[in-house]
Amino acid sequence: MTGFDPTCLFCRIAAGDEPAAMVAETPEAVAFLDVRPVFRGHTLVVPRAHVVTLPELSPDLLTPTMTLAQRVSAAVLPAFDAQGSFVAINNTISQSVPHLHVHVVPRTKGDGLRGFFWPRTRYTDDAERDSYAARLRAALDR
Repeated sequence: MTGFDPTCLFCRIAAGDEPAAMVAETPEAVAFLDVRPVFRGHTLVVPRAHVVTLPELSPDLLTPTMTLAQRVSAAVLPAFDAQGSFVAINNTISQSVPHLHVHVVPRTKGDGLRGFFWPRTRYTDDAERDSYAARLRAALDR
């Protein structure tokens, strides 16, 4: 855990030093509405400690942060008459605030959001697909 960064907007929100529409708090994490939501009710879940990316999140903060994200993803259904949710984490790329945050976006059928936010592609063939799987397995085994 790297503590508090006074230059970080999300650290200041988590500390109560910056206003936000807070929806849940635990000793380790907070959840608040995104000021630029994909859909109304779009919530950000952040660890209180300043952590930039998911790989940097310590195991002792992983469980409470993701547990809060899980609770929020369940709560958006009855809160907003949602049929599901989209849960995502950006690491560095597209991360507008360099503090780990889990996006929980309420979803309904026909809401206009299609799959991911970027174009999809295909593997050339099964061999190419399998080579990517092998590369990732090798990296996980390191």
